[in-house]
Parts: sequence; structure tokens; C-alpha cells
Amino acid sequence: MKARVLMVQGCTSDAGKSTLVAGLGRWLVRKGVRVAPFKPQNMALNSAVTPEGGEIGRAQAAQAMACNIAPHTDMNPVLLKPNTDMGAQVIVQGRAIGNMEALDYHAYKSTARAAVLDSFTRLCDEYEVVLVEGAGSPAEINLRANDIANMGFAEAVDCPVVLIADIDRGGVFAHLVGTLELLSDSEQARVKGFIINRFRGDLALLQNGLDWLENRTGKPVLGVLPYLHGLQLEAEDAIVRDRVAAALAAQRLRVIVPVIPRISNHTDFDPLRMHAQVDFRFVGPGEPIPAVDLIVLPGSKSVRADLAFLRAHGWDKAITRHLRYGGKLMGICGGFQMLGRRIHDPQGIEGTPGSCDGLGWLDMETTLRQHKQLRNATGTLAGTDVAVRGYEIHAGISGGPALGRSAVLLDHGPDGARSDDDSVLGTYLHGVFDAPAACDELLAWAGLARPSSPDIRALREASIERLADAVIDHLDTTKIQQILEGSAG
Repeated sequence: MKARVLMVQGCTSDAGKSTLVAGLGRWLVRKGVRVAPFKPQNMALNSAVTPEGGEIGRAQAAQAMACNIAPHTDMNPVLLKPNTDMGAQVIVQGRAIGNMEALDYHAYKSTARAAVLDSFTRLCDEYEVVLVEGAGSPAEINLRANDIANMGFAEAVDCPVVLIADIDRGGVFAHLVGTLELLSDSEQARVKGFIINRFRGDLALLQNGLDWLENRTGKPVLGVLPYLHGLQLEAEDAIVRDRVAAALAAQRLRVIVPVIPRISNHTDFDPLRMHAQVDFRFVGPGEPIPAVDLIVLPGSKSVRADLAFLRAHGWDKAITRHLRYGGKLMGICGGFQMLGRRIHDPQGIEGTPGSCDGLGWLDMETTLRQHKQLRNATGTLAGTDVAVRGYEIHAGISGGPALGRSAVLLDHGPDGARSDDDSVLGTYLHGVFDAPAACDELLAWAGLARPSSPDIRALREASIERLADAVIDHLDTTKIQQILEGSAG
């Protein structure tokens, strides 16, 4: 049976499209519906590895979790991973096909469109409902030609659209009315209703605005979702800078992550942000590195460029001082590569071909290669029986004496390195903090007494359940069901 389809588009980036799709997905799962998420084109540096060894946006992996299914490359057939201000690595149906400048990709869209429709057709053949997430805003006039991410896709497959806007940003009515006005007549007809997200306060104070919006546009307001504090869903790209507080602990381990321009997979640090015993911070450009217990260098889509950025801000000197005073240093993926003596990119995988010095804290060198390593992995932390799980996404191959003292023993072999004095640790494994026992072990290494780490997967599952409850309690699910069945006006 051909799947029913509903597309969620937003007035802005971060309007709540990803979370709404996850909430709708779990609501439908509760009703016994076989449902899958789909995002035609995603631009994000947070990515996930699917069971078949492909790469998609992490938001779609989280949505698959909400739908109680395994993630698949068909759920995000085009992923753009920016590596400069003007270009990105282009990943099609899970595989990197190369780097493109913005204008080159614009010309490539007709080819990408074929892959998008191919993946969409397969999902429609397998599931009863496909929930589609748009990208950015459909009202970005400069991107309308050959669009495959928003209304261009909706028109191609003839699906209904709901439009979501974030009231917490302010100007919600202008966002909704303005977006609708900038659409063509056929696109406006495709919009079946509005959803307002992240509302705080008494809904009665908003009612006259909702009535005006419906009268002005002739479109129904399908509901107003409240601001749900403390949701733990993996972010598509935006860094969450506020640390979620839990019960105060007598002692907190101070942990910081420097925010480099092409930081990738910063969801690695969600377990630390949620940890009651950890004082976690992202340190941004222009901020000094404070006195802390642990510095973690994150993944990077452009390792040499981000390393130059780190040095330009004097963070390399701050790291040297940090280690001199007994602090611990950790690197994940690109951050691990930075810890070595040299980084080579002879083919220009991440930019101009060439080499540069690393930070020199581990005796190893890394060479970037065309083929990217993509796999999910399990194992143990080296020297322990503590289980660890995660995934690898990297183009670099590292080698040198430092790897003789590995950090992790994965099922397919040793990974990472630890310095002889045990003050520096690096690994290619993303998600290394996700398993509570592994997080405990790493935080104890960094100096935390009696760590008790949260189960981030259980927290994410609880957040998905809260989202589904919010969908049921605050949205007109009868009307949404009618839209899915094609009986709504």
C-alpha cells in the first residue's frame, strides 16, 4: 500500500521541525502505525552511522528511534557537511561523493533530486506513513530554484504540509503569515495548518492572536506546543550551551570543550551536560580556557583548519598550561588527530592539500584518505572489562608508537591511544560517554570520585515519550489524522 505522507516545514531553522517529527512518529507508533522519518536534504555536522554502514544526520537517527525502527540511509538521502564557508562534503544515500562549492552543488541538485525521490519511493513502499522534515525555511527565495528540501519536494510528491514556528524567538505571527505570503498559490494550498512551538504562559493570553491568524490566512491552528524543559534529543547541529542542571553534588568535575568552527558530533557530550557531578561548558571564540579538570577536543570536519583556529586563539598554550598543572586532556576523532605530531592531507580531502604540525601530545601521525571509515562499534575500555559502544566516522588513518598503548579495545581491533603518563587520551569512537559504566570509568580517570553517570539512551527515550504526550495533549490529532488521510480541506 502506498504510504500516507505529511511534511513538516518551519518558518526558520531550529523552529522545532525535528522534534515535532519525532513526537508525531511516537504518537503514530502508539497507534500501531508503521511509520518512518524522511529528510530529503540535511545540512549538519552531527551525523550517525546506520546499520548498513552509511552516514545520515543524527536527527533522522533520533527520529528513527522515536518510530521504533533502525535508521537507514534512505531516511536522509542527501547530507551536506560544511567544511568551509563556501563548500561542503556531499553525501548521497550514505556515501561521500566529494566536496562541492555552493554554486557547484546548486547545479548538482537535479542529480541529487533523483536520489531523493528514489529513497522516498522505497520508504513509501515499506511503511504506512512517512513523516517528512523540511530544511530551514520554504520562504528562502534565493534557494527556490531546483529546491529539493522544502516546497520543491512537496510539489514533486504531492504531499500536504504543516508549518511550525517558534514563539520563544518572538514575532511568531509575522513568521507564519510572512512565510505563507512568500509561497506560490499552489504551495499555499498545500499548507494545511500551523503549529506554534515553545509557548510559555497562559494559553488564554494567546487565543485572540490564534483567532486572528486563522481569520487572516484561512488556515487552522493545529495546536500550541509548550516549552518542554530538559528534553534530551540529539541536536541536528546547534550547540546547546546551557548546562541542564540536576541535583547538586558535593563535588563537580570541571569539563570544557573548545568550540572550533567545524565542530562535528558535539552530541558526544550530551551525557556530560546532563551529569549531576559534572560542571560542563562549551568555550567559544574569544573566551579563555578556564582552570578545569578535563579538556576534550571534539570532532572536526576540517581538522587542520580547526587546529589553526585553536592556535590563533591561544588555546594550545592554555592546554599546555592545563597539563602542566595536572589536568587531563582527551580528543575524540578529529580532536584525537590533533593530539598527534603531524596531520597530512595530500589529496586535499578537507581543504588545500598539505601537512601541518599537531599538538604533539601523542607520538603518532595521521594521513587523511579518500575512503571514509563508517561503522558502529562495541568493545571495552583498554585495561578494563567496562563495555563501550559508539560509532566511527573519519577519513584519517593514524599510526605511530602511541597507538601501542590503546585507549579502547573494539571488536574489530584496538583504537586510540593513551600517553605514557596517562594524562592524555584519544579515540576515534564517537559516543564513548554514552554507556554509563564507560562514562564512569573515563570521569574517574579525569579525577571524579565515585562517579554515577546517567543513562543517556533512557533519558532520550523518556524525552520521546514526553514529546508524544505533548502531541496528544496539545495538538488536534484528529485534524492531523484527517490531513494524513487526505480528507482535510
